[in-house]
Amino acid sequence: LENFAVYVAQLTRLVPRKQQKQILKDLKEGKIDIIIGTHRLLSKDVVFKDLGLLIIDEEHKFGVAHKEQLRWMREHIDTLTLTATPIPRTLQFSLLGIRDLSVIATPPKNRQPVETILCTFDEQLIRDAILEELERKGQVFFVHNRIAELPYYAAKLQSLVPQARILTAHGQMPAQELESRILNFINGHYDILVTTTIIESGLDMPNVNTMFINQAHLFGLSELHQLRGRIGRSHRKAYCYLIAPPLEVLPSEARRRLLAIEELNAPGSGFQIAMRDLDIRGAGNLLGKEQSGFINEIGFELYNRILEEAIAELKHELSGEPVAVPIFKDIQIETDLPAYLPPDYVSDEGERLRLYRTMSKITEEKELITLQKQLIDRFGMLPHEALALFDILRIKILAMRWNITKITIKQQKMRISFDPSLETAQLEKLVQFVQQYRKRCQLKQEKQLHLTIRRVQSSKEALLLIKTLCST
Repeated sequence: LENFAVYVAQLTRLVPRKQQKQILKDLKEGKIDIIIGTHRLLSKDVVFKDLGLLIIDEEHKFGVAHKEQLRWMREHIDTLTLTATPIPRTLQFSLLGIRDLSVIATPPKNRQPVETILCTFDEQLIRDAILEELERKGQVFFVHNRIAELPYYAAKLQSLVPQARILTAHGQMPAQELESRILNFINGHYDILVTTTIIESGLDMPNVNTMFINQAHLFGLSELHQLRGRIGRSHRKAYCYLIAPPLEVLPSEARRRLLAIEELNAPGSGFQIAMRDLDIRGAGNLLGKEQSGFINEIGFELYNRILEEAIAELKHELSGEPVAVPIFKDIQIETDLPAYLPPDYVSDEGERLRLYRTMSKITEEKELITLQKQLIDRFGMLPHEALALFDILRIKILAMRWNITKITIKQQKMRISFDPSLETAQLEKLVQFVQQYRKRCQLKQEKQLHLTIRRVQSSKEALLLIKTLCST
């Protein structure tokens, strides 16, 4: 913008105090047209004269509290958020239609996938990988997110590769020293940078094409993707080593994260990684600071439907056009049976999520048959897991005709919870059903009426039992 009458300024903790005061004064008086900054822009002493456009780059780096703080700023201004890996809550906003979404999936020219290797802390492997990078005149990142332990790992690497020039850097260093160290590394005075996640965003070092992420199981999925994005920024082949304990000893979520980041390594795969993150973590509470909240009480599906109704009503208010707001009765179904669309059947994350949303809205058997035919036509015969999923959906459709609030199918038992306002005719059918299957059934009255059926070994058997109950 140098040829235009536009005043651009920056505000970070690295800017000298005296200069910061002048920038804040100019900002308040409206003399600055564009201000670029870090979280420093969220401080209480930052006042805008007339803010019109807010651009949030690397949006995933802003926590829920920061986003709540930004809400007052962007209530009546245009907002553009940019990120390679939207956090689950932001992604869910887009999928629900609360926010518009654009995806740029085309990688830069000549960019190659970063080869991602899962491994344990193997000294020989680390030494060989470093020597290979140094032989082609490249540089190395070693990421360990504990500042106190950085000197230990620097000494460890020095003993493995004595000829390497090693440097440490972290965010608690004085600003000038940190800047000096990073510049020395960029200028090629050192071979290995032992550092924390401070390098996660904003760095472009084409000569660094080998990275080790130590204790990778402790990192989030988007964090791993962002860190990996610091290498492979040229035409050279890049290698990212995720150092973690053996997969079999890790918690389920950590294992799924590591397998996802290893699998999704193509350039522009950030959206698929964000989808996988949404699958693993869930969206949390979209309307407040909490990461969960009411969503735990009413279920993810019902939460989505309530939001969709609210969005439809708001659109009706804004446009004046009639909008059909669905009336629904939600049934909670929990199961430990393998009932889902396998990734090797529907490989695209976005398409799989779209199909799940379509399924959640189905209320009639004929709609389910139509969807089943479409899936067979597009992807081939349904695998066992997908057939089980359709059985569960059929159970739900049948349960909606009754005063059933929840069905749990776990450990070969099916527990059905009924609404207190069960009709007399339905109560009579329930008694008949219990008499028919008296050796397998147990009926209890607590706050609600609960029916437990033993020896339910498959989704087919569960569906047959529900059909029998509803038609008794």
